[in-house]
Amino acid sequence: VSQVPVAEGKSVQQTVELLARRLEALGADKQGTFGVDCETYHTAGAIGTQGQTGKLMYVMHNSEYPLSCFALFENGPCLVADANFDTLMVKLKGFFQNAKANKIESRGTRYQYCDFLVKLGTVTMGPSARGISVEVEYCPCVIANDCWNLLMEFMQSFMGSHTPGIPSVFGAKHDSVYSPGDTMVQYMELFNKIRKQQQVPVAGIR
Repeated sequence: VSQVPVAEGKSVQQTVELLARRLEALGADKQGTFGVDCETYHTAGAIGTQGQTGKLMYVMHNSEYPLSCFALFENGPCLVADANFDTLMVKLKGFFQNAKANKIESRGTRYQYCDFLVKLGTVTMGPSARGISVEVEYCPCVIANDCWNLLMEFMQSFMGSHTPGIPSVFGAKHDSVYSPGDTMVQYMELFNKIRKQQQVPVAGIR
């Protein structure tokens, strides 16, 4: 999962269309849509403590896994629960409070090209588009490091110089089996990066 910068002189939407055209020129077929969303929760006790930041928990959903809900801590574990976890979070509001207006999501089109699955998404916070996400999966392989060079080669064919480096989550995996939670960790890192990029101009407006 990686971020693609907006092309010079173009909008987010125009850049997404440009990438989509490149994929379709390669021969990729549209396979429906996808969505990944993320809500941020603060540990409630720390909110009132001045100068002390509470631990953040990210509750995420992915349309590829409609019956699951993912709860992640930064640099921490990834809990995979069933979809009812959202109702549990409402009951835990004494411990975790939802950071309102902080929901971020990526939605877009799924493409299939031979054994590759590509998800091209527009990242939005509230009504505005904040960035572009690209998720690429090589379906036959479950050991991430075994197919990284192949993934790189394929990504270069439509992302060019914006092909990402090896994700940090791979470093921890070595030769173990890649899981849906690893994908969610990468989306969490991407969303946090996009949030940080947006914070500076927003503060100036206020």
